[in-house]
Amino acid sequence: MRLTCMFSFILLFGAVGLVVFIHLQDPEEIVHQQTPGIKYNMGFQQPKKQDCVSSNNQDRKLRKNTADRAATVKQSNSLEPSESMPTKLQSTDRRQSSIMFAMKDQQKGEEINSIKLHKRRRRFIIKKSPILISMNSSILNLPTLKYEDRNNSKWKSLYEIQGERKRIMRETCSKYKSNNRRIITPYHVSRIFVEDKYRVLYCEVPKAGCSNWKRVLMVLNGLASSTKDIQHNTVHYGNYLKRLDGFDHKGIYHRLSTYTKMLFIREPFEKLVSAFRDKFEHPNNYYHPVFGKAIIARYRVNATKEALRTGSGVKFKEFIQYLLDVHRPVGMDIHWDHVNRLCSPCLIDYDFVGKFESMEEDANFFLHLIGAPQNLTFPKFKDRHSNEERTTTKITQQYFAQLSPSQRQQSYDFYYMDYLMFNYSKPFEDLY
Repeated sequence: MRLTCMFSFILLFGAVGLVVFIHLQDPEEIVHQQTPGIKYNMGFQQPKKQDCVSSNNQDRKLRKNTADRAATVKQSNSLEPSESMPTKLQSTDRRQSSIMFAMKDQQKGEEINSIKLHKRRRRFIIKKSPILISMNSSILNLPTLKYEDRNNSKWKSLYEIQGERKRIMRETCSKYKSNNRRIITPYHVSRIFVEDKYRVLYCEVPKAGCSNWKRVLMVLNGLASSTKDIQHNTVHYGNYLKRLDGFDHKGIYHRLSTYTKMLFIREPFEKLVSAFRDKFEHPNNYYHPVFGKAIIARYRVNATKEALRTGSGVKFKEFIQYLLDVHRPVGMDIHWDHVNRLCSPCLIDYDFVGKFESMEEDANFFLHLIGAPQNLTFPKFKDRHSNEERTTTKITQQYFAQLSPSQRQQSYDFYYMDYLMFNYSKPFEDLY
């Protein structure tokens, strides 16, 4: 009996001791004794997704607590925990330290990813969005006559003509255009071609000698030895010349500020008739289907199926109807757009303004100013439809005689700024 009671007392004492032992044992120590290979996340739990403010506050608290505990470990002056530290503290600090480093690595990774994302976004913005460039006057960069040319009456006269053309252009811009901000985007320089060797910027105006000017730029750049060696398709489709909008912000600004900027213009009505003859009176696999079909469908009464199918045979009167229509069935084209829109002369201070009517004299004077080789002169040949007579004032008047006085007036109004800015007289007496 006594033996049974003693044995029961021992069992009861052992059970009580086991309960006390389990109660006093740290559950985190039990976790560390689990089977290897199974990951138990007893550290900080990721907060549930809430609004940005509360999440950020929790993150800041977590980082502060981690930093405070990390400072405690750092004060021990050793990467290994001290032997005098209790096992529980060693384990907790190791875990907090690892969390700290993990969070640092995570923060570093987030910063790197953020920088990469920002760079990619910046490259996208630079590529797709307008680059704003504050322009200064280029009056200090005007080409000047050489000392030995100042007594040459011919060069002196041409130089004075340039001064007068630029004066009229500036006064017109000052009167009719608001250019106080002087801001230029890549769109404004998209028609400007670059020749770096002689530091020339040329704004292309179609039907004003642009094909031959591109030939000259190619020779200046060393791409050909003579303008006669360069075919029409090579000029327009070879992509040998660089455009100004292909450069970055600094490249555009530098060239606008230091290169000699020039454009050549032509009497607006004459330029318009020249474009019409070239694009609509000769076979053309672009202008007929794209513009011709739309013009015939909109403005020709009882158009034949053949005309609607091919777009060939557009009449000048129909073409003018399209040009003056505010609801055009097809958009504008550079061949009959305003020079004011193509080259933005009220934003860009052009150093040289040449005219098609005095092309040979103006072009060779410009080449003389920039110091081009003496054997290089502006070509006289007509590279398209060479057997056909050039569009002259007489031919232009014949085409505009097909229009009513009202249509002629509206056409003049359409190109009014070009007439005013480049000092062309009214082409018909009845215009006002």
